[in-house]
Amino acid sequence: MGRTRSQEEENSLLKPPPPPPAATATAATATAAAASRRLTPPPVLILVVAMVPIFFHLSTSFPSKSTYHSLFLSLFDNATAARHLAALTSRPHLAGTPSASAASSYVISTLSSLSLPSHSSFYDVLLTYPISRSLSLSSIPFDLIQEPYPGDPFPVADVIPTFHAYAFTGTATGPAVYAGFGRAEDFAVLKSMGMNLTGTVVLARYGKIYRGDIVKNAQDAGAAGVVVYTDKKDYGGGKEGKWVPEGQWMPPSGVQVGSTWRGLGDPTTPGWPSVRGTCERVAKEAAVAAGLMPGIPSLPVSARDGEAIQRSIGGQVAPDDWQGADGDPAYHIGPGPGFLNLSYIGNETLATIQNVFAVIEGVEEPDRYVLLGNHRDAWTFGAVDPNSGTAALLEIAQRLSKLQKRGWRPRRTIILCNWDAEEYGLIGSTEWVEENREMLTSRAVAYLNVDSAVAGPGFHASATPQLDDLLKKATKQVQDPDNTSRTLYESWMESAESPLIRWRWVRFYGFLSQHVGVPSVDMSFGEGYPVYHSLYDDFFWMENFGDPMFQRHIAAASVWGLIALRLADEKFLPFDYTAYASELQRSTKILEDEVSGTDVSFAPLYNSIEILKKAAIKIGSERKALEDQSWTSKWRTDSLKIRDLNDRLIMAERALTDRDGLFQRNWYKHLVYGPAQNNDYGSKSFPGIDDAIENAKITNTPDSWRFVQHEIWRVARAITQASLVLNGKLT
Repeated sequence: MGRTRSQEEENSLLKPPPPPPAATATAATATAAAASRRLTPPPVLILVVAMVPIFFHLSTSFPSKSTYHSLFLSLFDNATAARHLAALTSRPHLAGTPSASAASSYVISTLSSLSLPSHSSFYDVLLTYPISRSLSLSSIPFDLIQEPYPGDPFPVADVIPTFHAYAFTGTATGPAVYAGFGRAEDFAVLKSMGMNLTGTVVLARYGKIYRGDIVKNAQDAGAAGVVVYTDKKDYGGGKEGKWVPEGQWMPPSGVQVGSTWRGLGDPTTPGWPSVRGTCERVAKEAAVAAGLMPGIPSLPVSARDGEAIQRSIGGQVAPDDWQGADGDPAYHIGPGPGFLNLSYIGNETLATIQNVFAVIEGVEEPDRYVLLGNHRDAWTFGAVDPNSGTAALLEIAQRLSKLQKRGWRPRRTIILCNWDAEEYGLIGSTEWVEENREMLTSRAVAYLNVDSAVAGPGFHASATPQLDDLLKKATKQVQDPDNTSRTLYESWMESAESPLIRWRWVRFYGFLSQHVGVPSVDMSFGEGYPVYHSLYDDFFWMENFGDPMFQRHIAAASVWGLIALRLADEKFLPFDYTAYASELQRSTKILEDEVSGTDVSFAPLYNSIEILKKAAIKIGSERKALEDQSWTSKWRTDSLKIRDLNDRLIMAERALTDRDGLFQRNWYKHLVYGPAQNNDYGSKSFPGIDDAIENAKITNTPDSWRFVQHEIWRVARAITQASLVLNGKLT
């Protein structure tokens, strides 16, 4: 399990130098004193001389911030991280249930034991739970049960039956049709093959896009219902994979549950907080009419049930990339002859959810917030998603508490955020952001998110580009948990795709970056894991397959916390907008290549990026000039200049948002980064431009291509605004 550094070793890092020895009175000093009485210096000179040793003492008595940061990295405890995870995953804790309240109580009690001021925010939100569900294939029913593995020590009887949150209550009967991964392009393939989906029940497999988008795509194609399954090729390790408990793979009866809500936050309070008591609410039907909630029923099923349905489907052979594991019978698209009968009834109710916070107030800039966030609720036990992240967050809290006891105080305020009801659609975090939008707009420095901190080996991270360098530097200070001879950075460089840091999985933390415009980071060990959102995402899986020694948890907490410390403690915020400009230029070229041969011009966008690059260089020069100034200069003036420079670095990201938001998706305000239109799991650079291009390719009308040009100008104006903010002067 590793070891915890001893108290003596920790204290030695912070031991100040000994004070100078006391002077001894001598005859010589007496003579000097007499002489001084004959030639007394002015009072001001006496004050200056007296202050010099005081300043020297102060400068040598208090450790530097970097010393505290080094100490933070040394204060790890594998056993504590494991203990937190075991406690959090002892019971399933779906949002709105009594066990969810128990999990929040554990987080609060842990923070209180560390003497960290904590509080909660509560919201009444619309959640859904299954009342009844059934599925039969040509009159043969499925049991829809996830089977416990032999010796399973966890209370599986408390797990909510498999379902899709916010699924449409109703029935669907019809011939089965296989639609691959349920992407928009998959349904286009079916149409090109002459398939009419009206009145059919679609079978689609998990693995490429968000399940809510699968259901929406099927509904748009005319299907009566949807069954989504976990194919053993994707989650079961293929024909040779060993499943839990012998191996890491999903057992044949395993089911990935999850939400189908395509919006963010409480569906009944779109754009404003669901405060407890009386607040304005809209009917759920408004979300259905807007296409954000399904209008047809759906169910998730296991690999075993999905394969049974697949074997009942005839017709044309499915495309190669829709096929199953090597050696399996060929998949066909239908329709039928297998006939599906699906029924689902859900309970939609207002439930109370609880976000938990710990606040470490900054000394010099208490009104600037560095936020670290992770959600707590889980569909079942949630060992990977999300409680590996919660365990890492509590590990950070413990280390920060120890730093405080040794004299550390952050320059800026650090807020640890533990969200509720995220699995339903980022509900807890979104409601809090909507309630605190204006405060966050003016005060948030950055948001650092880690939900699935550990799903396996390999470090993955993404960030808004001004934080790229900060993220890389942090990984250079942390040891690779899977190769102790290397830093995490070295291993990351060797294995990473290009670009190294990409803005991905935006659904999980876009509530701050894409709604308010807060610089953001997300990171994890492992990228995807086979027992996702299933009964088997438990402590046993983590202890045996995800992180047996809990060293990856420690590394995740170290990188996460170190980034937070640098953002909270450094006098100058470590933001680099030259990297931002370079990334925008690269992304622009990708989109430009997509529309080659058209009249669309990306010149406005390229011009605005050049302006941003010049502004980034200029503010970098300003920073260097301030850093080079002597400590003897006018402190008050310098302090105001530093504050102004940092505020410009913060607010430049806000300038990339637009009050009107993305076209037909106005909650998303950020014009540079946002979710893909047909996949909430995916991410796009310039999402508004990308949406317009996709529509223009389909309709190919002059108006649709003019709209592409309009979106380009719109983004160019936002980037120019960001440049003006960095420059800090009116035109």
